[in-house]
Amino acid sequence: MQSTSEVSERWRLLKEGLDRIVMGQERVKEQLLVCLLAGGHALLEGVPGTGKTLLALALARLIGCRFRRIQFT
Repeated sequence: MQSTSEVSERWRLLKEGLDRIVMGQERVKEQLLVCLLAGGHALLEGVPGTGKTLLALALARLIGCRFRRIQFT
């Protein structure tokens, strides 16, 4: 198990990484990180062109995961 300071530092690094790639959408980025921390799932919904795919791709790269896009249209 990680200490509180380790989790806090990783959170800060992930937040900074997302901020460098995705401008704005602070609430969405925070909710996505909370979901990740809690071990849950997230569904990103919104109109085209709002950066949903970019946000998911950026987070996947920051945590070293593989990214696959699923489109429900």
